[in-house]
Amino acid sequence: MELLANKMRPNKLEDIYGQDHLIGKNKVLSNLVKNKVLFSCILYGPPGTGKTSIANALINELGFKARFLNAVVNKKEDFDVVIEEAKFYDGMVLVIDEIHRMNKDKQDLLLPYLESGLITMIGLTTSNPYHSINPAIRSRCQIFEVKLPSKKDILKCLNKALTYLDKIEVDSGVLDKICDLANGDIRSALNILEMAYFSANKYHVTEDTLKSINAKAVVYIDKNDSNYYDSISALQKSIRGSDADAAVYYLGVLLEGGDLDIIFRRLSVIAYEDIGLANPSIGPKVDSAINAANRLGYPECVIPLSAVVIEMALSPKSNSAYMAIDSVLSTIRSGNSGKVPNHLKTNSKDYKYPHSYKNSWVDQQYLPDKIKDMKFYHPKNNTYENNLNKFNQEMKK
Repeated sequence: MELLANKMRPNKLEDIYGQDHLIGKNKVLSNLVKNKVLFSCILYGPPGTGKTSIANALINELGFKARFLNAVVNKKEDFDVVIEEAKFYDGMVLVIDEIHRMNKDKQDLLLPYLESGLITMIGLTTSNPYHSINPAIRSRCQIFEVKLPSKKDILKCLNKALTYLDKIEVDSGVLDKICDLANGDIRSALNILEMAYFSANKYHVTEDTLKSINAKAVVYIDKNDSNYYDSISALQKSIRGSDADAAVYYLGVLLEGGDLDIIFRRLSVIAYEDIGLANPSIGPKVDSAINAANRLGYPECVIPLSAVVIEMALSPKSNSAYMAIDSVLSTIRSGNSGKVPNHLKTNSKDYKYPHSYKNSWVDQQYLPDKIKDMKFYHPKNNTYENNLNKFNQEMKK
């Protein structure tokens, strides 16, 4: 049986619900179709928002040859086949689902063909591409965010779906309830409606029907936030602000979304960006919690993650290491960094080996001449950094 969501998959951009920032009069994707051209791009956003539908509609309206692959499921050999097809047809559109999981071998294989234009790629992902996709791939693509459709958009879609279901009768308020349960996921809304239709008595769908199929809200985002990525930001800011209650709450929102990878990445960043040298043990603890979560899987994985997030929120904070490297990179990129001092160069006879001196310290210049007096690291006032700095200053005396 063909699912309702597949029956209703749009053939044209104008049939897409929501995405008014991308589709419509003088909007970017509509103009690409109008001008009969397509560039490599990445569509990112929460599940069920229409990424695959947009890719299908673009290909259908433009009439281009296309293949669909999954970065996880399909092997390198499958990508080889597509490249050979592209050579035969003198070009092809390749749609890659879960592109954020594409391994290095597949990336290396595709890059030259993206560069030459033989392959035009449409990448689909629920992860933020600025954090999760290789810069080499990302730099060759335009990036478009696919946003959660409004309740009004989902209601329009559900009302159209009723025309696909024979003899259906729906009580007042049921479609509203389905919208609430779907929480911005059009595909989920259609699946709930279809399940209710076939499980209802004489195709009469009531609120009791919804309860009987145990439909529960799809929590991909926090309803008080504009989208999923705001919850990721809120998690970091709550930990940085030492609010354990808020931190564990946003962790819960993200856990309900089911994307452990993005939680792991963000916690690893927070450990070193916001806590850093104030509690140096937090990095290994975060790694340990991530490993435990991976081993346990759902639902037990929430326990080690909750423990480490609370400790992160309660830890003293220091961004001194982050600020130091940020300052260094800014100096290097400005072109004012200078050259390595002669006595630090390979095989230099003028280098003073610190371990040959008392307390393993000797006075010599390490920074280039142009920036020899610059300070990049400025310790924060916390116990660990104070102790490190005190020891360092005593040695220099």
